Amino acid sequence: MRRMSFIISFIIFMTSYNFAQQADEIIGNYHLPNDLDIEIFKDNGKYLGKIIALNGFKDGQTNDINNPNNSKQNDLLIGKVIITNLEYDKEEKQWLNGKMYGPEKGMIFNLKITKIHQNEIEIVGSKYFFWNTMTWTRI
Repeated sequence: MRRMSFIISFIIFMTSYNFAQQADEIIGNYHLPNDLDIEIFKDNGKYLGKIIALNGFKDGQTNDINNPNNSKQNDLLIGKVIITNLEYDKEEKQWLNGKMYGPEKGMIFNLKITKIHQNEIEIVGSKYFFWNTMTWTRI
């Protein structure tokens, strides 16, 4: 009986460990097509992303000058959290329900990550009826 309890506990542990590993595959640093580098990290069970390098973004822009909130237009872009609320859906094997702030336009988009490869992830950003698929490169 004790052995059976151990085996069941072990199976449950390994299943949940495997799920956590799959979900956490997204964690890391990525280079975006707009020349920003971001770090995706986990906080309270959700995935977030913050800007870690600008790489000459928008001809040297360092502040959030396009933010629709005037009081935030002097905020530095480095360290700014631009991805929030991403959640891993184990059945879809995608990260869903995210929001991404685009500092080049000062807009918030819906975000989901559909595929992950060794050195790239495929993301879909959408706003209203418009959507765009992009590839981000792991750095």
